[in-house]
Amino acid sequence: MKAVLFCHAFTSCWNNGNAHFLRGIARELVRIGHQVVVCEPSEGWSRLNARSDGGDAVLREAEALLPPIQLHRYQASPDLDNILHGADLAIVHEWNPPALVAALGRRRAAGAKFKLLFHDTHHRAVTAPDELAAIDLDGYDGVLAFGEVLREIYVKRGWARRAFTWHEAADVELYRPMPEIEKQDDLVWIGNWGDDERTSELTEFLIGPARQLELSGRVYGVRYPEQALQAIETAGLSYGGWLPNHLAPKAFARARATVHVPRGPYARQLPGIPTIRIFEALACGIPLISAPWSDVEQLFPPGCYLSVNSGEAMTSALSAVLSDPELAANLSRTGLQAILSRHTCRQRVQELLQIIHGIGHVGRARGVNPQQERIAS
Repeated sequence: MKAVLFCHAFTSCWNNGNAHFLRGIARELVRIGHQVVVCEPSEGWSRLNARSDGGDAVLREAEALLPPIQLHRYQASPDLDNILHGADLAIVHEWNPPALVAALGRRRAAGAKFKLLFHDTHHRAVTAPDELAAIDLDGYDGVLAFGEVLREIYVKRGWARRAFTWHEAADVELYRPMPEIEKQDDLVWIGNWGDDERTSELTEFLIGPARQLELSGRVYGVRYPEQALQAIETAGLSYGGWLPNHLAPKAFARARATVHVPRGPYARQLPGIPTIRIFEALACGIPLISAPWSDVEQLFPPGCYLSVNSGEAMTSALSAVLSDPELAANLSRTGLQAILSRHTCRQRVQELLQIIHGIGHVGRARGVNPQQERIAS
């Protein structure tokens, strides 16, 4: 099978947690004998910011870890005739320009033989529904939604002819325990500040407890405003800036605990969808304490992590984990086992192949003049 992935950024993970998952999916497809082609803009904002923060050397270092794929970078628009030649499957991430999304749908509707899936890993369905509803998915075979609640939204609102739940997962080739690395900090947090989507939550569940317990630790991520940086420093934590995806496992290994603080839209409006960090942290075997989050799909069995509902409870839980080696070891072991048994990219690829197998021939919506397939730059 020839699979083509259309991504905003595959080689850069700056403010782009999806890069980890998509790289893992590509790795597993290649491993079992499929051909993978990845299409990304050469000057996308993630790559530009990564180059600014870390330089070309960091990007080259990350690319050296990628599976053997064909990588196509484009300027104004990709050469779809060349890229899609002989394709059996195309997956289009929702961060792609709407014009590209629509152009691919027109090709499928006009008779292209590849299966075409739209991949949604964001909260726009509830925070910007008009924006998402405007995306033309008429020619698509279906939507890959990273949670059941999101899948149901697509179905109920009629945005796609069919939708499938396809959770993110951990690339365990990269994310794994590293017991050889010495513990240096009490706490590590890896995550981006965002657009005030969890400002109060980070203050309550990360900065406050760290300050009260006088913990050592580091905070990594991008888009932190000055007031947040000052609060981190006041709490006694260090700010490490952008942490390239491939360096995150070592950061987890150097700390004794981490926390999971979901963004507000996921915690309140999209229950059952964890951040990618919970998969990554548990895969690395680090004890994790989670701020309020509803695991309505029962992705993680009891004992994988501690769950708290207030900053005070987070402070108590962190204190317990850091002072009780047996508790910490039990959390690490149970969380890692849950990932290995349920949530690896290898397992998600098997789910994807089942989805593709189950998709029958979709009726063609209409004929399309090839002149109309040009993507607006």
